Amino acid sequence: MKIALPDTAGRLSDYVLAGTPIAAATLGRNPARTVYSAAHVVADPFTANDPTGRATVDWEKTMEFRRYLAGLGLGIAEAMDTAQRGMGLDWPGALELIRRTREELPDALVANGCGTDHLDPATVSGLDDVRRAYLEQVEAIQKLGGRLILMASRALVQVARTPEDYVKIYSDVLAACDEPVILHWLGDMFDPQLSGYWGSADFDPAMQTALAVIEANAAKVDGIKISLLDKDKEIVMRRRLPSGVKMYTGDDFNYPELIEGDDQGVSHALLGIFDPLAPAAAYAIERLGEGDKAGFRATLDPTVPLARLIFRAPTQYYKTGVVFLGWLNGFQDHFVMLNGAQATRPLPYFTEVFRLADQCGLLRDPELAIGRMKKLLALYGA
Repeated sequence: MKIALPDTAGRLSDYVLAGTPIAAATLGRNPARTVYSAAHVVADPFTANDPTGRATVDWEKTMEFRRYLAGLGLGIAEAMDTAQRGMGLDWPGALELIRRTREELPDALVANGCGTDHLDPATVSGLDDVRRAYLEQVEAIQKLGGRLILMASRALVQVARTPEDYVKIYSDVLAACDEPVILHWLGDMFDPQLSGYWGSADFDPAMQTALAVIEANAAKVDGIKISLLDKDKEIVMRRRLPSGVKMYTGDDFNYPELIEGDDQGVSHALLGIFDPLAPAAAYAIERLGEGDKAGFRATLDPTVPLARLIFRAPTQYYKTGVVFLGWLNGFQDHFVMLNGAQATRPLPYFTEVFRLADQCGLLRDPELAIGRMKKLLALYGA
């Protein structure tokens, strides 16, 4: 099979598909690593709401995708930035998403984003506002029986004056959590409004503050996800974590090496790239559990160029590549996103994502993918 793809000048040349779809695998109850896929949501393309207005979600397709992830044995990181949380999906929409996933998949491994995104930044006057906002979401999610991921707070960056402010807020919020939670350190490449999180723009003092939070509340912390796209920083922090506290890699550039680990520790995974890479993730972790490290790397290493393209700068637009692959693979019938985010990447990005996805076996129905790629090309006049 082949398709004519344009270059940056619009010149067409044939691309011959060569990939073989990833072998099927389902993770068992005790996989070699704890793996969460941060799942996207499917927009309703027929809504009359403006893209910049209230989000309208296609719940049927959104839940169908979560059933697919759970069927592979993967955990689901719900209502996170991959679901356009705070970038199209507001708190009421996020809570509805959390509720539906909890009801449809009560036995699945699911952790839910909990933050302060319902606050109006213009009205935040101090730490008490941040504390109340966190606790409001903690209560709402726990009322549904949901586990928590404490997301980084834009409002906390705005009002915190010292590292001790972070320690105090997190300690107060963790005291209200029924079960151990996952902390989330999201770098400013993902969200520029989080620059200086933990009280410093420099990694070492920021890490010290995050570690102080964990050490003061170790019984309430399952682990921490750091999304800094820097493997060395993750490894440094991984080696400093208290016993029993997991490192969840959020590094969409270096995940194979970090998940494999070294003689001093390993990283588990909570990754946006494991949305489009779900079958590769399941197969690779299954191989790792069988002691086949070579098979693990042979599956995931070829996906890294695709991941680095999807998450290239401006990194906050990575959701566009994730949903594009969801459309190519038949998980939704259209390429429309909340907040009109399908327009945040250029055509050459999409053509290269198509090529790389084929080459690492991630087009599960190549004929369908070709047909949909042709529709996108026609929209651009190619």
